[in-house]
Amino acid sequence: EDVMKFAEQAKKGGDEDERKEHARVIALLKTVVKGAPVIERRRESESCYYNLLNVSVSQCYNCDAPAIWIRDHLAWPRIGGGPLPNPDIPDEARRDYEEASAILALSPRGAAALLRLAIQRLCMFLGEKGANLNDDIGSLVARGLDKRVQQALDVVRVVGNNAVHPGQIDLGDNGEVAHKLFDLVNLIAEIMISQPKHVSAMFDGLPEGARKGIEQRDKTKKD
Repeated sequence: EDVMKFAEQAKKGGDEDERKEHARVIALLKTVVKGAPVIERRRESESCYYNLLNVSVSQCYNCDAPAIWIRDHLAWPRIGGGPLPNPDIPDEARRDYEEASAILALSPRGAAALLRLAIQRLCMFLGEKGANLNDDIGSLVARGLDKRVQQALDVVRVVGNNAVHPGQIDLGDNGEVAHKLFDLVNLIAEIMISQPKHVSAMFDGLPEGARKGIEQRDKTKKD
């Protein structure tokens, strides 16, 4: 503030060139104070023609990876605001999930819309059409969908303004809603994908004789 006051006072005196320089300095200072990155052209330099202000680079003591800061905000690497995704989430849904995590702090509504889209992609991965989330829920329930997952999917469908299409942005979406949607995506993936996979892996790890005995038992019961 003191520098700004000094610059404002200085521009009142001097010739036209000095007043222009003072105006330039004031404009530069106002931009710097806002915290935005600034590129300033140097007047006298043979090796470097520009100054980059309000931008700094640091290096991690542990991994040696660089970090880029704009004033006091970390610009790179980007840190997501959501929980880590379930590793069994399909790739397409994972991309939506990770993008939602990256933009959560900047746009909770955008994150919520992406997470609904992730739910849609999960339904498609599970064999549904993906055109209408409500229809997909009904079809999955008819196929014996776990009641907990049905409730989770219905929460996603009705959260906000009773949105039916998972890509629709609702003006009521906020950070709290988006955080719940992250949890729901992971819950659905855990129950519908991870748990069956783990059980299957455990069964496949049994001795061959034991597996054949179980298969014969189940066949006998069916007959």
